[in-house]
Amino acid sequence: MTMTTPLYLFLLVLMSSFACLAEQPKATPPPCCLKPRGTPTNSSSLSDSSLYQVESKWTNDNATPITLGTLSGKPQIITMFFASCEYACPLLVHDMQQIEKALPPELRSKVNFTLVSFDTERDTPKVLNTYRTTHHLGTNWTLLRGNSDDVLELAALLGVKFKKDARGQFAHSNVITLLNGKGEIISQQIGLNRDPASTVVAVQKLLKGSAD
Repeated sequence: MTMTTPLYLFLLVLMSSFACLAEQPKATPPPCCLKPRGTPTNSSSLSDSSLYQVESKWTNDNATPITLGTLSGKPQIITMFFASCEYACPLLVHDMQQIEKALPPELRSKVNFTLVSFDTERDTPKVLNTYRTTHHLGTNWTLLRGNSDDVLELAALLGVKFKKDARGQFAHSNVITLLNGKGEIISQQIGLNRDPASTVVAVQKLLKGSAD
């Protein structure tokens, strides 16, 4: 029994469609930290969970453009803040300074600290540089500003929520995050006036692991 031409063509097309579907690779969810802007430079050694995969652009308090990948290599202790904060941010910075002081002296130069501003309008490089001087932040501290989209993205990746009020102040989460040298989140210190001991231990483990 021969097939009619229309039926034969229909079955041929149907079989071809199944063949094409079988050849399609399984869809994989996009890495949590990647933007669809292409592949970052030197990203081959970074995992999908690295914040350094993000291609956002930032400016430090010396008005130098940088990417987060510039921070790679050493453990990084990072928090989000804004310079004109009236309450929480000075305490957050103080908590980071307490972590720095609690580290053994021989390890302090092996750890970097980063402050990233929520305030895209007022926290200019000059304002951040003044903040550095006022709070006696050393050369191992990096102060960054960026555009609103990049700030929102980084906040989401760090699990930080914030909202600007009518006075230009920001209600925000108080989170200090420890990253390893590849930009992966190792631990987080949540809240204010916390004992730095657990973060210090985590840093020591990181440095010991990198030395082994």
